[in-house]
Amino acid sequence: MSEFSKSDVKFLEEKSLYEGFFSMKKYRYQHRRYQGDWSPVVEREVFERGNAVGVLLYDKKKDSFVLVEQCRPGALVGEKSPWLLEIVAGMVEEGESASDVAYREVQEEAGCELTQLIPMPSYWVSPGGTTEYVDLFLGLVDSDNVAEFAGLETEHEDIKVLVVKRSELLNLLQSGRINNAMALIAIQWFLINEAKLTL
Repeated sequence: MSEFSKSDVKFLEEKSLYEGFFSMKKYRYQHRRYQGDWSPVVEREVFERGNAVGVLLYDKKKDSFVLVEQCRPGALVGEKSPWLLEIVAGMVEEGESASDVAYREVQEEAGCELTQLIPMPSYWVSPGGTTEYVDLFLGLVDSDNVAEFAGLETEHEDIKVLVVKRSELLNLLQSGRINNAMALIAIQWFLINEAKLTL
């Protein structure tokens, strides 16, 4: 456990570098060091991504998972297909709680309703360069009621909804077909903790 807290940081300046679909800022700050003194002034450019929510959808009766597939711009530069298998996810908008976003995004991206929402661990995505913070949930659903295709036209979403059995999910993990952090973290946490959950 760290001996430091936010009071051990001197926040000197925040400067906007870019405003668009996302934003970029430059931070200038100092922080206490383990030797007891203060660091020199640190300057870092930070990608302001905002807070996100991810929901791993699970149908207990059929032992199946609901995943979504869509084209992702960040994966365009990779050697493999930029169509990624993901869990349902979305950004927190002003005035929303993480659970509000979970219910909204499950409807928008999978076309179904949650019967139960169970918190999973939250995490910083890449705190060396972005402010993005993710709240994860396990969402129980009836996979018979999911849409085949979903997404908001206004957000240029073109989403295919997939229902996969546990054996298929494990194959997708082992083959590297599921290759994004949010899905990997959520699925692995579920598999490790499933026996302790009240579903």
